[in-house]
Amino acid sequence: MNAPAPTSVTAPFYQAQGEECRLFEAASQQQLPVLIKGPTGCGKTRFVAHMAARLGLPLITVSCHDDLSAADLVGRHLIGDGQTIWCDGPLTRAVRQGGICYLDEVVEARKDTTVVLHPLTDDRRILPIERTGELLEAPPSFMLVVSYNPGYQHVLKTLKPSTRQRFVAMTFDFPSPEVELTVLMQETGISETRARQLVTLAGQLRRLTGYDLDESVSTRLLVYAAKLMMSGMSPRLACHTALAEPLSDEADTIAALLAVIDTQFPL
Repeated sequence: MNAPAPTSVTAPFYQAQGEECRLFEAASQQQLPVLIKGPTGCGKTRFVAHMAARLGLPLITVSCHDDLSAADLVGRHLIGDGQTIWCDGPLTRAVRQGGICYLDEVVEARKDTTVVLHPLTDDRRILPIERTGELLEAPPSFMLVVSYNPGYQHVLKTLKPSTRQRFVAMTFDFPSPEVELTVLMQETGISETRARQLVTLAGQLRRLTGYDLDESVSTRLLVYAAKLMMSGMSPRLACHTALAEPLSDEADTIAALLAVIDTQFPL
């Protein structure tokens, strides 16, 4: 099967932090599956979209959840107009198209579901479809990419060792201050002065201890705050709405976050 012709889709903006783009390209060339680990909002999904456009490959994204079944990924028979019709799932479509199948937060899927990935992540690179009797061979351009947030891991939500060791892996983190500054200005058009204030604030919030925060402020939330500012909202209200409220439901914790916000954007 021939690889699909490159598309002309413009790659979404992504500011590289290291060698991740080069590593992804090498994995694609060598037909290796990729695992991306990192906190929510650090740019994992944007990175995959950027690389798909850069490589000229179709991208099919699946947001994994507890009820995701193997049939949801591979496909199922549906009844319509008095007849039974086979409908490909997203994984099967990606294999047929020779594109990238991206499974976001893969640890949320049931372990018996992720087993269906195994034949695609070794030298066989095949997808058996038991219900139709097909045995799809993945074209050279097909790529399987999965991601998850290690901070959410616990005993019931981890990747099986037999699955983990089928991938090459990258660890993402929040960007450096200068990279984050570039991202904010590029994504929102906000001034350098305001962007620097937001980046400084993010550093202060990420160092905040003594409060029950499952996660810290993400680059995504900083972009939201900057966009609200660009719409004319006051900086403090924008940060309250985009940075403090999404991080906690506890009044004491929100008050502590607002106290930090006031150091950069006082009333």
